[in-house]
Amino acid sequence: MAILTKKFDVVVVGAGGSGLRAALQLSEAGLSVAVLTKVFPTRSHTVAAQGGIGASLGNMAEDNWHYHFYDTVKGSDWLGDQDAIEFMCREAPKVVYELEHFGMPFDRNPDGTIYQRPFGGHSANYGEKPVPRACAAADRTGHALLHTLYQRNVRANTQFFVEWMALDLLRDEEGDVLGVTALEMETGEVMNLQAKITLFATGGAGRIFAASTNAFINTGDGLGMAARAGIPLEDMEFWQFHPTGVAGAGVLITEGVRGEGGILRNCNGERFMERYAPTLKDLAPRDFVSRSMDQEIKEGRGCGPNKDHVMLDVTHIGKETIMKRLPSIFEIAKKFANVDASKEMIPVVPTIHYQMGGIPTNVHGQVVVPADPSNAMESGNKVVKGFYAVGECSCVSVHGANRLGTNSLLDLVVFGRAAGNHIVEAIKSFPVDHKVLPKDAADKTLARLNRFQSNTSGENAQDVADAIRATMQQHAAVFRTQDTLNKGVTEIMKVAQRVNNIQVKDPSKVFNTALVEALEVDNLIEVAKATMVSAAARTECRGAHAVYDYEHGADHPDFPLGRNDKEWMKHTLWYAEGNRLDYKPVNLKPLTVDTVPPKPRTF
Repeated sequence: MAILTKKFDVVVVGAGGSGLRAALQLSEAGLSVAVLTKVFPTRSHTVAAQGGIGASLGNMAEDNWHYHFYDTVKGSDWLGDQDAIEFMCREAPKVVYELEHFGMPFDRNPDGTIYQRPFGGHSANYGEKPVPRACAAADRTGHALLHTLYQRNVRANTQFFVEWMALDLLRDEEGDVLGVTALEMETGEVMNLQAKITLFATGGAGRIFAASTNAFINTGDGLGMAARAGIPLEDMEFWQFHPTGVAGAGVLITEGVRGEGGILRNCNGERFMERYAPTLKDLAPRDFVSRSMDQEIKEGRGCGPNKDHVMLDVTHIGKETIMKRLPSIFEIAKKFANVDASKEMIPVVPTIHYQMGGIPTNVHGQVVVPADPSNAMESGNKVVKGFYAVGECSCVSVHGANRLGTNSLLDLVVFGRAAGNHIVEAIKSFPVDHKVLPKDAADKTLARLNRFQSNTSGENAQDVADAIRATMQQHAAVFRTQDTLNKGVTEIMKVAQRVNNIQVKDPSKVFNTALVEALEVDNLIEVAKATMVSAAARTECRGAHAVYDYEHGADHPDFPLGRNDKEWMKHTLWYAEGNRLDYKPVNLKPLTVDTVPPKPRTF
């Protein structure tokens, strides 16, 4: 079956913050750019980010990028690459001021400077005290950022393919990426979208878990496509549980609430974080706060009839401040918890929020793989020609084992801009004509579509998706044990077999949502396998990967809180073919400053 081919200089898959920031750079340079997105750009998941974007502007207290760099390295539990972290933190003020000049409506201090609030893990003077570093637009910062970037792209005449779903990478015999196959949902037509450079900005995959702050579109499409094309996924065992999802609903309550003075309390009304993090208290990093909350619940100090959550108290802040700085949170508390946040506490529980791992890249957004697959620890990286990834689907790695709040929006803009700049220069050396597409380039995509639509019997896609989520929630949640992880590997492999039996009963072509859901499950299962297999193999505690067997220092005197730097100071690489694992070293050398040496994390 012959399918139509459209050609562009660059195809960008995803229209969230990172995709739009990269596309803006490309369109303004005069390149032909196609931006594919499953939803209208301003409905991308970046719109859900609430609390702020991190940058050491120093508008409300002494701050500089060195402190931001130190906090990010420490927050990552020393699994972040220090060269990439330095690059991000040094660029941060520049990209925030650039957003301001684009027209992003930040809140203001009385002197007109950008308002900044404290956030978890952000400190002055290398951990001595909290510092306001989150540049905020009330509690709708992602919304403001996304609309700002979309408007700039409209001005730059960026071409959007709305309600299109990328299906698979197009690669030639040399391994170069030549574009993607894609489905136009409105017509059901499949096309080759060929490009000299393909950039993935497809976001996260938080929908592999049952309780998630993520939108339903976050199905790990970029990760699934990369894995099927033979690209390894890096550090997929590290998933951030946000401390404050609304209990029973999973809707996000921004860390900015605690930045404005909100307090976590147990059933006794106690501000329990003072026991776990005496310096930063409620503004310790997210992995630390989530585990502390879980500990309170496990020890019987949870709230409610089932004692299965804790309470977030903002009643002392005052309604005027809440409505000025946290209007969306007031609305969310009313709609999803049925409480008036100015008078009543909000029930909250740790909820899956963000993936630290993803497609391996360098600071320019170029996708990299081991130069020698048989010796990844020593051979270094080689670039996959024609392939870039930015945002949550990528792993630079600036977040390591745990991301600091506000570094997600920062990651999007810094590396979206960096990738755009690099592509503008790199494409000058490309031939004028596109490479010839192999005749069988789209065969695997067509075979996948045929598999779903030719099955005369089988399972519903959502039933299989629910099985993925239940398995991940049961076996890879906030606290893990080696036994549950090992069992989880067995269980997720059983679910993977069910994916092959999905039947799409709807034969129509126009907006066939059943087919889209089946294709999304194909991506979800790759991410779920990568997560479970990678997690079961890492026999330590580090950041968001908290394994009960290894968390007690008394049992493992050489490990600070169960972290084993001697054995596990390395990045995981998971390959879909054969469920194979490999590892590569963490870069502990920054670009211009001294290394921050590993030490126990205290707050």
